[in-house]
Amino acid sequence: MTNPTATKAPAHSTSAELDKSVASALVSAQGTTTIADTVVSKVAGLATREVSGVHALGGGAARAFGALRERIPGATASASQGVAVEVGERQTAIDLQILVDYGVSITDLSRSVRRNVITAVEQMTGLEVVEVNINVSDVYLPGDDEGDDAKTDTGRVL
Repeated sequence: MTNPTATKAPAHSTSAELDKSVASALVSAQGTTTIADTVVSKVAGLATREVSGVHALGGGAARAFGALRERIPGATASASQGVAVEVGERQTAIDLQILVDYGVSITDLSRSVRRNVITAVEQMTGLEVVEVNINVSDVYLPGDDEGDDAKTDTGRVL
């Protein structure tokens, strides 16, 4: 006799099936794995920096603080600078603040950053990335470095 409530499984994955597969990767009979916000932030920051055309992460103040930190012997720049995350049990949302190189298509760069961040975070953590929001805070122009002392601002008139 057939079970009238039994249904045939669909050939494609549904959202509920994907949630179960993510949950089973982080929760099993042997225990639960919890991913800290800082882990997701660092993975997302490193994945963002891998994309050609991203000059730096963070706003002006964060980049200035990072530059000061790099000058201190033994100190390192934060891998999660310019990255904010919200992490749940199975999903995460990521906000990035980036400085782009002049001449790079921001739309193409954004697409590449999203793809790289989503791939890296999902592969390393097992969390589903529901969104990656990108805020382009500035465009880097060659010669804009604070260390360029050859160019001094003398004002509009001499």
